[in-house]
Amino acid sequence: MKEIPLLLVKTNQSGIVLFVVLSLAAQQPWWIYALFLIQLAGLAFGPRANLFMQLGRLALTGERLNRSETQAAELARFNQTIAVSLLGLSSVFHLAGWHLPGHIAAGMVGLAALAAVAGYCIGCTIYYQYKKWRALRARRA
Repeated sequence: MKEIPLLLVKTNQSGIVLFVVLSLAAQQPWWIYALFLIQLAGLAFGPRANLFMQLGRLALTGERLNRSETQAAELARFNQTIAVSLLGLSSVFHLAGWHLPGHIAAGMVGLAALAAVAGYCIGCTIYYQYKKWRALRARRA
């Protein structure tokens, strides 16, 4: 199974929190558009295409990064899919002039990333429940 260093995952989560906070504080949706593109690139082309993870690799070179705990790439991709979906929805809302729903959708991503930086992964809980549901469904079939 492919793994991603947890320090890079945390760097990405911190970048998400930063961009969402900047967007809300400045009332500028272009921070969300930029964040959406950064996350979409990582989802489409892998972690090496994610700007935050690239910056993390530059800052955390060497043994510290190599000895970091890891997260399963499948789980990281699941979480990133949720984030990209909500950021895309937020972007659509902002472009349509519906700023409150846009802020709410982006805020959900920002809060989930903040919780993950603090140690609780909401996406991991959703992923676990999803896998459990699929296993139960497969047993019944």
